[in-house]
Amino acid sequence: MEQKILIVDDEESIVTLLKYNIEQAGYETEVAYAGNDALEKASETSFDLIVLDVMLPGMDGMEVCKQLRQKQVDTPILMLTAKDDEFDKVLGLELGADDYLTKPFSPREVVARIKAILRRMVREPAEVEEDFIKIADLTIYPEQYEATIKEDPLTFTPKEFELLLYLAKNLGRVLSRDQLLSAVWNYDFAGDTRIVDVHVSHLREKIEPDTKKPSYIKTIRGLGYKMEEPK
Repeated sequence: MEQKILIVDDEESIVTLLKYNIEQAGYETEVAYAGNDALEKASETSFDLIVLDVMLPGMDGMEVCKQLRQKQVDTPILMLTAKDDEFDKVLGLELGADDYLTKPFSPREVVARIKAILRRMVREPAEVEEDFIKIADLTIYPEQYEATIKEDPLTFTPKEFELLLYLAKNLGRVLSRDQLLSAVWNYDFAGDTRIVDVHVSHLREKIEPDTKKPSYIKTIRGLGYKMEEPK
């Protein structure tokens, strides 16, 4: 069964270009030219990935992303932005996007990013002997891409879960932001370590009893982050 990708952009020439190249790579596609249409389609239909332009008529891509995450739609989102502006990129990731590309881009690069994101979604058995990882009240189920805190289910984007799992597998080890970028994002983000900080912040909001005094994910000043068992 072909994986299905929603392409969202208000420029018909870009949609045509993306549609052709993505279908040539073996994926099924559906398109939307406006934010409201994209939100409706993504809320009602199951897609494997969404390619989402930021600048859209009516509701922009940032708002579409935000509302999808609020609706608990965790489909991976590859955001396209015409602005080479770090604030826009970080804001998009804060709202729940999994990756971004700055225009102009090559269709080949878009397809490569899509393949990388979908490859990370393959639920392979975790490299642990147990079928779950338990750290105090936090329980992680690697094969199911699920986690609970005090047995209450948690909701993560794919990237948030991968970061949580990597930190948990390295319990007690200090990991630099560059290490986390390399391990979780799988390719060079050109030093955009702010991406790691954004995702750690999201994780803390979901697992920490007190985000101002984290007990699971500790910041190691000048070095990076460490997951440890709460005292």
